[in-house]
Amino acid sequence: MPQDALFVFGLIGVAAVLMASNRVRYDLVALIVVLALVLGNILTIGEALSGFGSSVVILVACLLVVGEMLERTGVARSVGDLILKHGGSNETRLLVLLMVSAGFLGSVMSSTAVVAIFIPIVLRIAADTGLEKSRMLLPMSYAALISGMLTLIATTPNLVVSDELVAQGYEALGFFSFFPLGVLILVVATVYMLVWGRGLLGAKPPARPKKKNRASRTAAELWQTYELKGEVNDFWIGGTVSLEEIRDLIEQGATFVARRRRGKNRQRETVLFRDGMELQRDDVVLVRGPTEVLGRIASRSDFIRRSAVGVRAGDWSDALGMADMMVHPEASVVGETAVDALSHDVREVDLLGILRAGKPVADIQNEPLRPGDRFLVLGPWEELDSLAEQRDDFVLLSYPKERDDTVPMLSKYGLALGILAGMVILSAVGIVSVTVAVLLAALAAVLFRTMSAEEAYRSVSLPTLVLIAGMLPLANALESTGGSDLIVEALLDVVGEANPRVMMAALFLLTAALGLVLSNTASAVLVAPIAITAAEAMEVSPYPFAISVLIAASAAFSTPVSTPVVTLVVTPGGYAFSDFLKLGVPLTLTVGLVTVLTAPLLFPY
Repeated sequence: MPQDALFVFGLIGVAAVLMASNRVRYDLVALIVVLALVLGNILTIGEALSGFGSSVVILVACLLVVGEMLERTGVARSVGDLILKHGGSNETRLLVLLMVSAGFLGSVMSSTAVVAIFIPIVLRIAADTGLEKSRMLLPMSYAALISGMLTLIATTPNLVVSDELVAQGYEALGFFSFFPLGVLILVVATVYMLVWGRGLLGAKPPARPKKKNRASRTAAELWQTYELKGEVNDFWIGGTVSLEEIRDLIEQGATFVARRRRGKNRQRETVLFRDGMELQRDDVVLVRGPTEVLGRIASRSDFIRRSAVGVRAGDWSDALGMADMMVHPEASVVGETAVDALSHDVREVDLLGILRAGKPVADIQNEPLRPGDRFLVLGPWEELDSLAEQRDDFVLLSYPKERDDTVPMLSKYGLALGILAGMVILSAVGIVSVTVAVLLAALAAVLFRTMSAEEAYRSVSLPTLVLIAGMLPLANALESTGGSDLIVEALLDVVGEANPRVMMAALFLLTAALGLVLSNTASAVLVAPIAITAAEAMEVSPYPFAISVLIAASAAFSTPVSTPVVTLVVTPGGYAFSDFLKLGVPLTLTVGLVTVLTAPLLFPY
């Protein structure tokens, strides 16, 4: 065995041991691999660092941005609501819905994109139901991997195998050629997870999970804490309301808090109500005041009260929020009125109440602030965050619970759906490559202001990118040192001219084994021509052998570094290397068995 090849095999073993120990961060292991390849004179510095310029790294980074866009605009939440609606808090139903959804969605778009989209959905479902996220994230990512077994465009190895068949003089695979086999594998994998797999990922949750108590309180509870009088209602405006009419209602005791109006994109945009604003038909306005005053407003024909039940802040919580604050003991604003103190740097907030020694202050407009005073303010979340950053003057005590479920860019919901649809169509039809389509989507997310550039960069997980980029050069090292050829020769010596199903099993295992250290595309490139040559030597159809390679290339279940599809769930799911071994190895063998038994029925020898 060549010395360089032996070095690479040893390096792979060391990396595997370090990851399996779960004592060294995966991204640090990847950097160790890069350094070892350079110091061992296996690759040049440029070759060892080539992974950082790989299109795969750019693809993953952009997909994380797209996933953040879907989270910020409420698309991910709406999908989660749909799954929750049909799955409830039943883990079995939720798991089936997640795996089926991820599997079929991934058949027409990048499976990595599917996982990036579904991660925030699963995390939200886990938070809302009390179920264990680790029992859902990994099964979901496995279903996304299986999506590559459904259609020709679902993953690159499928195209590699089809192109190799054409190059060898055979017909290309059709779009749905192996769809029945893929569906069967998805069903088998789902049953596998339900019956046995999920039990290895944590204890079964209680039938009626209880949410953990939070320190924060609801907006209604904060309202009661400050003993605020009256209530808050929202009204739909049935006609134009003049400025004079609004001021007359204010004199009667009503306080107009905020207004929602449809913008050019037909989404409602929320702003705090200010003197001089008018109301138009189809506006929605939030009003607080004494119950009798709100009743008189509701009796008007142009004000239609949507609800008369308590505090309606929850309906507006995507745009507006409350903050329970305290005056710093050494604040520079001590002695000023609260209105003046809040107007220095933050203008778009509304003072609701002040507590002094636990008692409400009657004249909140004119009473000077004292150290330790608590005050409740209402305003846009970004303004409240800005106020909380003034730590020399104010101390943030809490936000209401509604903050956990806010969608900061709900007005961009339709736009985000359009960007997502454009990404899917561009990649599915083949107008541009998947990488270009995702890059365009990430750029559009920023250009159309679903998030700022800074927020887009923060959404990118650097450890994930380093892990992927650091492990990619191993494929080049294995090929350049002859390690891949040694593996292939050994396999042919063992199998020889055996039964076709035995050869299919050997090809499946070879492809799956190479996929542990190579990308699934590289594995398909190496093994596809071998499969066709083996079929010709045995004088049988090459299609069952090619399908075996194709399925195995997507069966990268056994390690967290085989493909970004499973790498993405490592951190949010809190998985150890052993989780992938105990779940992935049996699942890989099960998929291999199904393939060997079923593929010849669809593609006769």
